[in-house]
Amino acid sequence: MVRLRPSTLRAPPSALPEETALPASPAPSSSSSSRRSRVLVVDDEELYRSALERILARVGHQVVTARDASEAIAIVAAAPVDLVLCDYKMPGINGLEVIRQIHDLAPDLPCIIITGYGTPETSIEALRAGAHWYLEKPFEQEQLDVIRRLVDQAIEHGRLKSENRLLQHQLRSKYKFDNIIGRSAALQKVLGLVEKVAETDSTVLITGESGTGKELIARAIHYNSRRADRMLVTVNCGAIPEELLESELFGHVKGAFTNAIQHREGRFSLADGGTIFLDEIGDMSPNLQVKLLRALQERTFEPVGSSKTERVDVRVIAATNQHLTTLIEQKRFREDLYYRLNVLPVEMPPLRERGDDLALLVHHFLDRARIERGSRVTGLSDEAMQHLLAHDWPGNIRELENLIERLLVLNTAGEIGVDDLPADFRGRRTPARVHDAPRVPPSGLDFNQVVDQLEVDLILQALEHTHWNKNRAAQLLGLNRTTLEGKIRKRGLVPPGSGSRS
Repeated sequence: MVRLRPSTLRAPPSALPEETALPASPAPSSSSSSRRSRVLVVDDEELYRSALERILARVGHQVVTARDASEAIAIVAAAPVDLVLCDYKMPGINGLEVIRQIHDLAPDLPCIIITGYGTPETSIEALRAGAHWYLEKPFEQEQLDVIRRLVDQAIEHGRLKSENRLLQHQLRSKYKFDNIIGRSAALQKVLGLVEKVAETDSTVLITGESGTGKELIARAIHYNSRRADRMLVTVNCGAIPEELLESELFGHVKGAFTNAIQHREGRFSLADGGTIFLDEIGDMSPNLQVKLLRALQERTFEPVGSSKTERVDVRVIAATNQHLTTLIEQKRFREDLYYRLNVLPVEMPPLRERGDDLALLVHHFLDRARIERGSRVTGLSDEAMQHLLAHDWPGNIRELENLIERLLVLNTAGEIGVDDLPADFRGRRTPARVHDAPRVPPSGLDFNQVVDQLEVDLILQALEHTHWNKNRAAQLLGLNRTTLEGKIRKRGLVPPGSGSRS
């Protein structure tokens, strides 16, 4: 921004340029908002109020004026204003106090201080009070274009602040824990944990299969934390080549390597004051793990090619679909980094273990499609839903979402039936697909005993997957409910914690 300094020879106030003397300015673009910007000019001297009103009205702004603080506050409280230009020295309350009171009403409203007593101390005081910038009077002919640019810049700055505040509010609302779809015990246990985790600044490690919603949980943690007003910066460690990932995380200086033609901030710097989400952390190279460990321990790092240490205040959330303990055994992941990341572990349950959440998610994706696409699909038939319930969902929620999108592309209206499902969803799932057949040892085996044990294992698997919902367990096994109940009674099977087998 440019400080408007008066020239050595100032025109007296009586020589303020008239409207006819103003240089021509282009009219507001037709692509701009249909509502003209509303600018409030506050000054106890009518000469300056009138001059600013002419200057701003000429370039398309709607101008309202006030003679003192009480009029200014009343105008801001009564109707939206896009910018305030306020004189510094007025009878009663001065301009700085006016700005403070205005910001109590409208925190994002930009204000420019006008002063005839320009000193460095006055300028600093104005900025500390919340002023966007300041102008010195009297105004001169050569300053008029600069005034207009400064006004436009301040209005745009206020608009961006307002939009950013609205976006932050929408993100907080979107990622409320209550908005995460699911009522199964497995998911509710996770949500209860992350609700407590969000209140802290501790490092979080989210584990779980691909497609279980790890990034969704990371965003929920951030937007329900005290850092929600600052940035959430996401880095997919598996998608960025190893030789570029260090620069991506910590930045680099000009000339650090080939094609490093300018200084670049890293993701840790961008996330200062906020949260950095390191997705697929298990794919990070051992060399870079050492530098990440230091950044976690000391909250300091050096950009590539620099010897200058930078310090940041960043909360770290990491996620992986790999078993890090296995990678540690294979010498592919540092044990000390694992313990530094695993301060607050959160394990996401796979979809097959989330009971009745499947039906809720199906209806959620269908409802969203009706809103976003205008889809006229009314839902899934009961038989089609049963086939979805019998599926193992190796791709979890992502697989389900992709399936629903596919079904809606191929079906434009009505109810989706079994024949509309892909072939691998229509076939009956046999026990051979969920259990490996035992090997016959050279010494032989007791056939009936092995078959009996296999039957018990399969029944228990189905019951555990469905949380002992016998209807759904029978569907998974391809049995009638009465047949399954007979086998349960015969084997004396009971839910965990309800007593021993009879």
